[in-house]
Amino acid sequence: MKRVFGVKKNKEPPPSIQDASERITKRGDTVDDKIKKLDAELSRYKEQIKKTRPGPAQEAVKARAMRVLKQKRMYEGQRDMLYNQTFNLDQVQFASEGIKDAQQTMSALKSANKELKGMMKTVKIQDIDNLQDEMMDLMDVSNEIQETLGRSYNVPDDIDEDELMGELDALELDMGNETEADGVPSYLQPDKEPDLEAELNLPPAPTGQTAVPPGRSNAQTEDELGLPAVPRASIRG
Repeated sequence: MKRVFGVKKNKEPPPSIQDASERITKRGDTVDDKIKKLDAELSRYKEQIKKTRPGPAQEAVKARAMRVLKQKRMYEGQRDMLYNQTFNLDQVQFASEGIKDAQQTMSALKSANKELKGMMKTVKIQDIDNLQDEMMDLMDVSNEIQETLGRSYNVPDDIDEDELMGELDALELDMGNETEADGVPSYLQPDKEPDLEAELNLPPAPTGQTAVPPGRSNAQTEDELGLPAVPRASIRG
């Protein structure tokens, strides 16, 4: 049977975009090398034209230079065509890679969607809301306990805050006016006895001896204790 119908040949796989791009790039490099050689030859002919005198010799050099210039133009056209092909292949390759990336993204999203659906079956919104409400209640109870334990037993509830602020300002003023002797604030110094005479505005006590009218003696007798003697009444018979 194989002799009659022959053996089916295996088809070679089509070239990939990368292979085609590399092949065209190699052809473009070859054309570039040819163009460089032609440029070097044109430079040599230009030098010869400058050195030769006008005449048949110069015309022959110009003809050879014209032929090289035509070849250069032809190779430049081929190079531009190859560059365009390479550009088209790069665009196709970019689009192909974009489609592959999109396929992988879709596969990843499908897998994540399936996994997320399985996880959402075990989590309920109502359970989360109930848990949040319980946590808020527990936090409120905890705050009340802390406030109760931190309450002072000696501080009355009817304290005027404005009055306390006034006392605090006066205390700060006293702390600023410390005495220079010992540096003790006035509110820590011992209380001084009040000056009753200054408060009652009494006149000062008289000092020295009182004036004696003329004709009277100022001499007074004293007893044995140094006190003025009391005059004794004389008894007439």
